[in-house]
Amino acid sequence: MLFLASQSPRRRQLLAQLGFDFSALDVEVPEVVAAGEPAEDYVRRVAREKAGAGLLQVAATPGAVVLGADTEVVLDGEVFGKPADAAEAARMLRRLAGRPHEVLTALCCASAAREETVLHRSRVHVAALDDAELADYLAGGEWRGKAGAYAIQGRAGAFIPHLEGSFTGVMGLPLHECAGLLRRFGLRPVAAPAT
Repeated sequence: MLFLASQSPRRRQLLAQLGFDFSALDVEVPEVVAAGEPAEDYVRRVAREKAGAGLLQVAATPGAVVLGADTEVVLDGEVFGKPADAAEAARMLRRLAGRPHEVLTALCCASAAREETVLHRSRVHVAALDDAELADYLAGGEWRGKAGAYAIQGRAGAFIPHLEGSFTGVMGLPLHECAGLLRRFGLRPVAAPAT
């Protein structure tokens, strides 16, 4: 049985889109970059910790497989977490505007017998933003709870002229990599009903 260790409605939606039958778990894992920790190591660690925390919750479930994920915006090696307030969101977006950055998503699949982690990397180009565009976006509140203060699938999509990588990876669950990882754990999508 598959469990998704995520509170993200986007991840839940994307995993359902793949056709997998799963239950969602709420896990609390601190998302704090350790001093000197490279961004790639950080996202892998957090994804593993989420999967591990989920596995502890369902340890009594025979055949349980838990999927954990973490997505971070990275500019010049610096991890941009979720902004605490609108002022921090504005600082992040001003730094991202007019230049490309990376979005790293790590997926970790864990069962009682094994664990596997994959890392997906996308390069996102953000257009230059004027003060009025930025103010309108911030007023809408979409930045709340979003790494790098934006959600590509929302209003911020208008700021992104070019993406190299996976749209769903930037959303938080790269579908191609996720489907392959789950297949390696013996999981298959549920057959769609005949129409």
